[in-house]
Amino acid sequence: MNDRDDATGGPADQGGARQDGNGQDGTGHPAGEADRIAALEAEIASLKDRWLRSEAEAQNIRNRARREAEEARSYAIQKFARDVVDAAENLRRGLDSLPAQSDSEPELLTKLRGGFEGVERSFLAMLERHGVVRKDAAGQPFDPELHQAMAEQPAPPGTAPGTVLQAWTPAWTLNGRLLKPAMVVVAGGGPAAGAAPSGERVDRTA
Repeated sequence: MNDRDDATGGPADQGGARQDGNGQDGTGHPAGEADRIAALEAEIASLKDRWLRSEAEAQNIRNRARREAEEARSYAIQKFARDVVDAAENLRRGLDSLPAQSDSEPELLTKLRGGFEGVERSFLAMLERHGVVRKDAAGQPFDPELHQAMAEQPAPPGTAPGTVLQAWTPAWTLNGRLLKPAMVVVAGGGPAAGAAPSGERVDRTA
C-alpha cells in the first residue's frame, strides 16, 4: 500500500500541497506567518510616516518660536525708540531755530551752535549703534514705504513730479523696519499725489 502510494505520487503529494504535517508552508515558515510579517511591515511604515510628519511639524513650531523670539528681542524697544527719536527731532528743531550762521555773530552763539551740533552727531551715532537710523527725505523721490505725504505743491521748474520738496520730519527705521514715516510735502504731478494717504500702508510693526 505504501509502495503504491509512493510510486503513483500518493495522497501526500497530490495537488501540490504546500503544508506539511507541522502546518508549515513551502518556505519553511509556519502557515500565515508571511501575512503577519507583511502586516507588521505595513504598520511600521505607517508609524514611521506619522513620526516623520510629527517631527517636521515640531521643527516648524521650533523655527517659528525662534523667529518670534528674535523679533521680540529686536523690536521690544520700539515704544522707547519712538520717544527717543522725538527727542532727536526736537533737538534738530532747536538747532534750526538759531539765527543763520554769519561771520559777525557773537562768539558765544557760534560755540553754542557747535556744541549742540556735536551733541546731535553723538546722539544719532548712539541711536545707529542700537539699530535706529534717520533717513532724510528732502529732495528724494516719494517712497510710500518711508514717507507720508501731508501736502502737495506744484513742482518748481527743474523738479521732477513726485519729488519731496520739504520734509517736516525725517523717516526713522528700527533694525531696517519703519519706525516712524517722514511727514513730507510732495511736488505735484507724480505718483505721490495718488499715494498721499499712504500712511495707511506704512509698516508700523517695528
